[in-house]
Amino acid sequence: MKKKETVKDFLVITAGTVIVSAAVFFFLIPSCVPVGSISSLAMVLGTVLPLKISVITFLLNVGLLLLGFLFIGREFGAKTVYTSILMPVVLAGFEWLFPGYTSVMKDPFLDMICYLFLVSIGLALLFNRNASSGGLDIVAMFLNKYLHMELGKAMSVAGMCVALSAVFVYDAKTVVLSVLGTYLNGLVLDHFIFGTNVKKRVCILSQKEQEIREFILESLHSGATIYEALGAYDNAPHREIITIVDKNEYKQLMSFLRKTDRSAFVTVYTVNDVFYRSKIAGAKDRQL
Repeated sequence: MKKKETVKDFLVITAGTVIVSAAVFFFLIPSCVPVGSISSLAMVLGTVLPLKISVITFLLNVGLLLLGFLFIGREFGAKTVYTSILMPVVLAGFEWLFPGYTSVMKDPFLDMICYLFLVSIGLALLFNRNASSGGLDIVAMFLNKYLHMELGKAMSVAGMCVALSAVFVYDAKTVVLSVLGTYLNGLVLDHFIFGTNVKKRVCILSQKEQEIREFILESLHSGATIYEALGAYDNAPHREIITIVDKNEYKQLMSFLRKTDRSAFVTVYTVNDVFYRSKIAGAKDRQL
């Protein structure tokens, strides 16, 4: 089973890497807008070095991998090594298949927008399989380890540095597009990574506890946890129902609450992801 899952992981990672490479080749490079990424840095260096983008990307990735293993440790694993080497190989393949490729959109801004959406899909596939595209991720780890900077902030800093490097070789319009694209890239990537997994944590205080609990368990087929609470105003004991539901279940639950108990006290929080072991899976394991 583990072997099958590993094969599936690397198939998805390969697909994600191909999508990222396609976004870089067909939209990022033609746009000449270096949105914060290792491929963008390769684009900037490509204006002064007589090398193809795929070769510069490969050299940068290998260099960063070596520095990562030397100064950060072996946490990268096979997935990071695989994606860091595969991406420039795929880029080289595109360069061979489409020599002299320019642009479909013929507009830097439209190319950048297409790049943002396509690369975010590819990166989301990688991140959901606990992999990365290497490159700036490794730079962020350096900043995290030696400057004690949060990883999210470190990624933003590294990306912005790459985007601002455009000032040395491109005009002011391209620099502005680079910075804007780097910022939008983070927003779009968050949407693709977290948007599909967003759930709602609903906390309910109601006199109709039994009815609400039965609705969650029997109609939504979801779980719930009940906590004993003490009211600060009247010192009276209350029972709080807490459940985590998806978007569709959330609509059904709120509709039920409005019909059942309009005086219920409800608070709702956004949850980006949930990790749990289902009872069905646990039962199957015990049978095996």
